Amino acid sequence: MPRKPRFFVPGAPVHAVQRGHNRAAVFFDDLDYLEYLSCLKQAADSFGCEIHAYVLMTNHVHLLLTPERFDSVGRLFQGLGRHYVRYINAAYQRHGSLWEGRYKCNVIESQEYFLACMRYVELNPVRAGIVADPSKYRWSSFAANAMGVSNAILTAQDEYMVLGHTDAERQAVYRGLFDEGVDLDKLTGLRESLQTGTPLGNEHFREQIESALNRKVGYCRRGRPRLDEA
Repeated sequence: MPRKPRFFVPGAPVHAVQRGHNRAAVFFDDLDYLEYLSCLKQAADSFGCEIHAYVLMTNHVHLLLTPERFDSVGRLFQGLGRHYVRYINAAYQRHGSLWEGRYKCNVIESQEYFLACMRYVELNPVRAGIVADPSKYRWSSFAANAMGVSNAILTAQDEYMVLGHTDAERQAVYRGLFDEGVDLDKLTGLRESLQTGTPLGNEHFREQIESALNRKVGYCRRGRPRLDEA
């Protein structure tokens, strides 16, 4: 079966996930996480991507970002692949694949789903049972978005900025959203649309994306997502 072509729209947020080959680990030491973040910052700056949220898990990463150009996301992952894989292979004297062949991604409607997607990303360590609170996990953007810890990788998106008039207000409101968790329907929608590459939003949003690209894009599969699709 031929692969479905990817699609991106400049200015439209994207949720992307990349997993280790055969779901194997891609981080082995704290220095590896730091190196990946350094590579992410360099690639985002070089290829025109604003990073809004991220989490680095042992065998996969989630990114929430906005591309400036149609090719920004693809070039970001190519840049990450070149630099981070080279680092891992040299550090651990290994060869062969590190990542799955393709990262998964979908375009997100800002107004309805953006903040839910931020929480979905930053709650990964909680869902995985690694920590009881997202503030206890070092390798995510939660500390910056919720508590104001400086993070040069991140750029605030409009839906986050309207949470308050000051940084402190926005952080307080954002922390409060975590008390609510992520609505089950939105959680299912986030997972299904990511697996199928379907734009996540209302019908009008999908029509706008299809009009911009002049073609149909994605579909949502039926049935429950796999439990390990975090």
